[in-house]
Amino acid sequence: MRVPGYDASPRYLPVGGRVDTGWDGPVAALPPGPLILAVDGPGLLDWRRLLDDLTAGLRMSYAEVRVADTYERFAAWETVVELTTSAELPDDPDFVRLAEGSLADLLDTTDSSEPPADGVLVVHGPGAALLPHDVLWYVDRPKRYAEAAITTGGGRNLGQRSGQGTTRRLFYVDWPLLDRHRDGLLAAVDRWFDVQDPARPASLDGDVLRRTAADLACRPFRTRPFFNSTSWGGHWAQRELGINPDSPSTALGYELIAPESGVLLGESADAQVEIPFAAVVALHPEEVLGTDVHRRFGTSFPVRFDYLDTVGGGSLSVHCHPQPEYMARVFGWPYTQHETYYVMETSGGRSIYLGLHEDVDVAAFNAEAHAAAHDHVPFEITDHVQEHPATAHQLYLVPAGTPHGSGEGNVVLEISATPYLYSLRFYDWLRRDAAGRQRPVHVDHAFRNLDTTRQGKAVQEQLIQDPRPLRVGDGWSDELIGMLPEMFFEVRRLALRADAQAPQETAGSFHVWTVVEGAGATFRTGTHTHRLAYAETLVVPAAVGSYAVAGAGGQVRLVQALVPRP
Repeated sequence: MRVPGYDASPRYLPVGGRVDTGWDGPVAALPPGPLILAVDGPGLLDWRRLLDDLTAGLRMSYAEVRVADTYERFAAWETVVELTTSAELPDDPDFVRLAEGSLADLLDTTDSSEPPADGVLVVHGPGAALLPHDVLWYVDRPKRYAEAAITTGGGRNLGQRSGQGTTRRLFYVDWPLLDRHRDGLLAAVDRWFDVQDPARPASLDGDVLRRTAADLACRPFRTRPFFNSTSWGGHWAQRELGINPDSPSTALGYELIAPESGVLLGESADAQVEIPFAAVVALHPEEVLGTDVHRRFGTSFPVRFDYLDTVGGGSLSVHCHPQPEYMARVFGWPYTQHETYYVMETSGGRSIYLGLHEDVDVAAFNAEAHAAAHDHVPFEITDHVQEHPATAHQLYLVPAGTPHGSGEGNVVLEISATPYLYSLRFYDWLRRDAAGRQRPVHVDHAFRNLDTTRQGKAVQEQLIQDPRPLRVGDGWSDELIGMLPEMFFEVRRLALRADAQAPQETAGSFHVWTVVEGAGATFRTGTHTHRLAYAETLVVPAAVGSYAVAGAGGQVRLVQALVPRP
């Protein structure tokens, strides 16, 4: 039965302007020549198609149009690889240490070309803004398209002129470099383009973009959800939310994953621009995050919400996440991937794998995991890892280094620290990918990070906590359902009657909410009202201050994550 109300395309009006479609309007607004137009953006775009369409429009207004490709300025591929390879992970097949430095380190920006006297020079490609220019446009496409291009064999990595790209470099090298570069341009971009439909680019004036980001930073808003498929993926989101009905599965639901999430701006689906959520944070970090969180995490939004859908699919791998020191030293992230699992939906007999058995034989576990990885020998993971009943509305805490996984038949709302690409797998059931290859595991990394203290009765006592009351009001109650000293965020749950309204206060730190039971809720600030349906996720920026959450029919429960002030 499909759940009513879930909006897969939440959209917000631009402030003081509108979305334009096509090239004609933006071209008409350009100043006369001589002009250098910088068109910057990520590498994985159809730059040839874009330039053909753009220059056709420019020739209607300028006597001469010349183009210059930044790829001609990139260092040789061997040099790019050398500059972005770390001593910690020189030959790892799955991971690269996060790239440091800047995009400028990879290309020559010393010489520049002059525009034609009565025309325009279009400098285009990643890093175009680093060269002299009169007008700066940024052309973007959400990251999900880049990942799809690489995985289907149609994409190259940043600076790569031939051959096939890898997601390994895309995730850990290309995206960090491009994100830092993009965020540094936001204050100066004259126009922002969204080219998800190359035949019909949508764009916003740069000042309108910045005014809209400032508005979002002071009001509750949602990011655009996205569900992708994996070999273990289930079908709950297809059946219940109506998402991706033709997809093989809806395994991973990106409700709020800051490095990839976007915010839709526009009047309708025919005229909308998707901007990165991270851009809103980069422009207004204190307003979104709060002063203390910004001081600690910079412009990295440190909490993520996503769904793990195994209903009608398969069990997740049993894996762990890096210990803090290992995450920083080896992978380059300044904070690690502590997680929690909130079971939203389950049926009888389902499982959550969490923690080690008392007095576990780690050497035997290690030997069996290596035999599975290298010789395809199956083993019983539950000989080493505890199997717990999956209980609806129970929160399971997963600090770094703890072996864990969700069994088949569950919908888990994963409320976690933002790093999300570091699942170090002990065992993946000898599962094969779409090409028939055994899926990679990371046994050596996993055992280097295994926390052997998470075993026996301590797992139940520390990681499967009972709710603790915090506040009670007329028709509502607020409780703490999960926290650990080593985890910087905590998870709470709010229960509301239909006619109840619970006061809230950000107290200088953002809040993130999801409706986990019931029809939905309404969020009211001094100037905005935002409806939130079942399974939807909402960001309440720190700058909101006081607000209220009201029930929207029947009993409603919501979970909330926040970073408490020190």
